[in-house]
Amino acid sequence: MGFPENVDRNLTVESDIIIGVIDSGIWPESDSFNDEGYGPPPKKWKGTCDGGLNFTCNNKIIGARFYTLDIHSNSARDEEGHGSHTASIAAGNKVPGANFYGLANGNARGGVPSAGIATYRICGPGGCTDDSILGAFDDAIADGVDIITISVSGSPRPFNFDSIAIGSFLAMEKGILTVQSAGNDGPFPSTVGSVAPWLFSVAASSTDRRIIDKVVLGNGKTLIGNAVNSFTPRGAKFPLIKCEDAKSNCSDADARLCSDLCLDSSLLKEKIVVCDKSTGWNEAFRAGALGSITLDEDYFVVPLPSSGLSSHNHDLVKSYINSTNNPHGEIIRSEAIKDIAAPKFAFFSSRESNSISDEILKPDITAPGVYILAAYSPVASPSSAPGDKRSVKYNILSGTSMSCPHVAGAAAYVKSFHPHWSPSAIKSALMTTALSMNVTEHSDGKYEDGEFAYGAGHVNPVKAIDPGLLYDASKDDYMKMLYSMQVHLFSPSPKETKGSPKDLNYPSMQALVKIGKPFTVEFTRTLPTPLTSQRS
Repeated sequence: MGFPENVDRNLTVESDIIIGVIDSGIWPESDSFNDEGYGPPPKKWKGTCDGGLNFTCNNKIIGARFYTLDIHSNSARDEEGHGSHTASIAAGNKVPGANFYGLANGNARGGVPSAGIATYRICGPGGCTDDSILGAFDDAIADGVDIITISVSGSPRPFNFDSIAIGSFLAMEKGILTVQSAGNDGPFPSTVGSVAPWLFSVAASSTDRRIIDKVVLGNGKTLIGNAVNSFTPRGAKFPLIKCEDAKSNCSDADARLCSDLCLDSSLLKEKIVVCDKSTGWNEAFRAGALGSITLDEDYFVVPLPSSGLSSHNHDLVKSYINSTNNPHGEIIRSEAIKDIAAPKFAFFSSRESNSISDEILKPDITAPGVYILAAYSPVASPSSAPGDKRSVKYNILSGTSMSCPHVAGAAAYVKSFHPHWSPSAIKSALMTTALSMNVTEHSDGKYEDGEFAYGAGHVNPVKAIDPGLLYDASKDDYMKMLYSMQVHLFSPSPKETKGSPKDLNYPSMQALVKIGKPFTVEFTRTLPTPLTSQRS
């Protein structure tokens, strides 16, 4: 991101900024949220610490609320790790020596470490409900937050049925920018769930830290794989077995995928099982296998020695098993290497087209969302696998949930230099200064979806404080766009409506045209004179 520790900061204003984190709560005792050296909350803060049982706020976590989801939701305390992770990315303190079992060791810090955090727990084991989401937005607006980050997404919904679109519109009216994750349903098209133009929709891309592990076969061949595998090998090679040869009461097709309850534990003792599914390690762990080798790159923390291999390398393992009477292998612990090709768009990141308004490009921007180390809840399983009893203070996660708070932190950084800019102005500054991305060619010869996947490009916070020009938009501009779509969000549309969504004063420009037909498209944009005159 080009955002080093010694970056210029406006600390007086930054310490007055409050980021509202709408998520699964927070672990207040984490070092990332220690309040040593922090002053009292800003005078504008109107919120409260209503974190529930055994929850205490401080001068870093200045507010907390939770919303009744089930009988276990009696606190703003994060029991899943997700909310702590996202909050620390956006505004966590600098914590030296943070790591996951030695992996990614270094300084963990948020985008705006001096800012305050207000947490709103809307998610629990059963998910996140619309009424909780709307309640959190109402409270965050009334409490006086400056930026909202919400790493929650799903299938695209019409604006008037989308609780996040509705809540963020109300926030926008009050000068609050909402940053939302685009979703993790890639590589399929039309999957981006954050489609409202007043939302800042964030895709995921890689950093120059890549985490790999290795599979060493009995014939001496070493294969490079991917997984966050913290387990040290036991100094010997162990038998390899194909999943269909270890099946229980299920079909060969289900067994090859290591589907739930498909593997026979008695056939897997001290063996490494080979699965045809990227998350086959879950069933391998349940069944008591020594390790697993899965198909496709695996961005997850695994609960046992495991490696996700490319299709080619996976086939090499199977070929070795089929050609050998006594196939053996071992899985080497993960290590971090430098990836000079970064940033690369993450295949799991949701992408275009915008199924609700096809003249608004979504996602808006991309940011780091692969192998991100950040704070975690010590009572949550680092792999989310039942039976994984490890406890960690910092965990490595991947997803647009991780890229979203990177952009929220960047937005807060821009706001610290321009406190009076509107939400759309801050969004415009980050989009128009984003770094160009290289379009990736995949192994099948096809190319990724380019701007339809990563929007304006890769976030570049330092450049955004001096963008040169701004595309600003107000509530009235958004209402005109909604009227042109015949969408009744907060009031009936006028009888006569003009224009289309492409006329919105938006930083990107997109039009739907017919294949193979000539076309002319006109976009109208308005730029404020003082900024355009400063353009270099």
